[in-house]
Amino acid sequence: MKSPVSFRTTLAMLAMAGTAGLTFSCKDYLEVEPVALNTTSYIFSTVAGATTAVIGAYDPLSGDNGYGQRVSMYFPYDSDEMIGSPGAPDGQRRSIARYSMLATNTEITNPWNQLYQGVERSNICIQQIPQMALYTSGSAADTAALHRLHGEALTLRAQYYFELVRNWGDVPTQYSPSVSGQDFNLPNTDRNETLTKLIADLLQAEKLVPWRSRAGASNERITKGAIKALRARMALYRGGYSLKGNQMVRPADYLDYYRIARQECAELMANRNEHNLNSSFLEVFKSINEQRSESANEIMFQVGATASTAASDSKLGYYNGPRLNASTVYGSTQGAVVIAPPYFYAFDSTDTRRDVTIAPYTIPANNFRAGVALNSVTDGKFRRDWHVPAIPGTGNYLGYNWPVIRFADVLLMFAEAENELNGPTQAAQDAFLEVRTRAYGTRAKAQVGLTLNSKAAMFNALVNERYLEFGSEGIRKYDLLRWNLFATKIAEVKANIVKMAKGEAPYDKMPLYMYYKTPAAGEVQWTRSFYRPSPTPNTAPAGTVRVNWRQAIDAAYVANTQPAGTSYTLGTTTAPSIGSGLAAQYVPGQGKELLPIPQSTLISDPALVQNFGY
Repeated sequence: MKSPVSFRTTLAMLAMAGTAGLTFSCKDYLEVEPVALNTTSYIFSTVAGATTAVIGAYDPLSGDNGYGQRVSMYFPYDSDEMIGSPGAPDGQRRSIARYSMLATNTEITNPWNQLYQGVERSNICIQQIPQMALYTSGSAADTAALHRLHGEALTLRAQYYFELVRNWGDVPTQYSPSVSGQDFNLPNTDRNETLTKLIADLLQAEKLVPWRSRAGASNERITKGAIKALRARMALYRGGYSLKGNQMVRPADYLDYYRIARQECAELMANRNEHNLNSSFLEVFKSINEQRSESANEIMFQVGATASTAASDSKLGYYNGPRLNASTVYGSTQGAVVIAPPYFYAFDSTDTRRDVTIAPYTIPANNFRAGVALNSVTDGKFRRDWHVPAIPGTGNYLGYNWPVIRFADVLLMFAEAENELNGPTQAAQDAFLEVRTRAYGTRAKAQVGLTLNSKAAMFNALVNERYLEFGSEGIRKYDLLRWNLFATKIAEVKANIVKMAKGEAPYDKMPLYMYYKTPAAGEVQWTRSFYRPSPTPNTAPAGTVRVNWRQAIDAAYVANTQPAGTSYTLGTTTAPSIGSGLAAQYVPGQGKELLPIPQSTLISDPALVQNFGY
């Protein structure tokens, strides 16, 4: 684990060290041996040296404090889809999930420092590479290589700052490398100003970086398609709502940014030979778990993970995914991310995404999958038991890459921007239905029950489709915030949990119990439908094991979605709350939609002001 250091210390150390002595992690392209270097001028005297420096700028994306765990699996939850590490607030990860964060929480401080480390490394590359003689007067190959590296560094800085903005809001910004002895007195920068700058940088970057088809071997390097997709994402975020004090506000110029998003997505959709929708939703995630190329190039940018270390790998499939208990074949996992129970029933029974996104089973020591109660169902896109080859034991690191953005997002962003600008045009509906059709198999099935004949209806359909498409990919919470729907959807999912506990519509047809056949090799063999009530009398079929299904959502479960010290009555049962359930401490208007700026940073940067509510 990297030791925590303040924002100022991180920048100062990197300024003095230049890019010397950095360690690198990501696979393929990033499997380049770093050179022992002593000076910035030496590093940036050759293409090889500049390449090594940019590898160093990629590096803070990965590891426990990057997308290997905290940024990808702590910060996005709780939401209306997933619950992060159920349990009472603990001052660490559970306090983030329950919305009772403190500025001294190291699970917040360490990622903050690592993201700024990425900013500083990117700043060094952005400054130095264009100053190299080879940048303008080298051979065609050298010039092209350096232009590409420059564009990658611009994109990396944008991604680091974007993550800082969407988690902390008005963060301090600096677009040149720090220098030794510099007085760090950086104030908060308005998030819209920061995003405007990043969106402009990405326009420059996409002109410097080639399309994937011209970039050589497929790997984790940033290509033009990824930049355009990320620019569309940032533009929609720039055009969305954000927290100012205790109010969610939207900028007056928001439509300008929807136009940017629409244009970028339209250009990507016109280049289907570069990126396209994979015909199989399952294949997209099996390719990650089996650590092979995803053939359709739907995954446009992913964070590489390797080396089985806290600094460079990821805990995807170990920290989250189905819970494995000392399986001698598959090993052990924490299974710390579970679904919000209504999320299971947000999927139609014929939606093929459900059984990829959600994993209602565990694997104990006997190596056979066993069904679990509804309150213990985990996310499923990253699974240790899908690893090829199987990895027994208790190792935390599986080498699973984190998918930052997929082509499915491009299609749905286009539909959203088009609808906002022009209403539910045929182009908007076609892009939306392309994603949905993959889930249902045919366009006719995908259209059943849909109403897309107004701007409001189309928007509501998009809100729901993104809910289903991107579960556990660290997207939902930030979508809800930019739409100013976070408080609404948290209240809605809690109300649905109450309806579920009472057996009220739309959950009146779900069974109290589920039964599966005595564990054997292969998938869980459920004997009854998830969508039909338990028969009366409720007799277990021969050779089956019973699990609580709706029965698990009881008074105690409901009560624990309320703040500690309160209680909830269900029927004749009153249960006290310890605040261990979904978003238990979240109250609208208290500023908890953003994380607190770390206390160590406030001490070292006297110009910086803490976020509202902390």
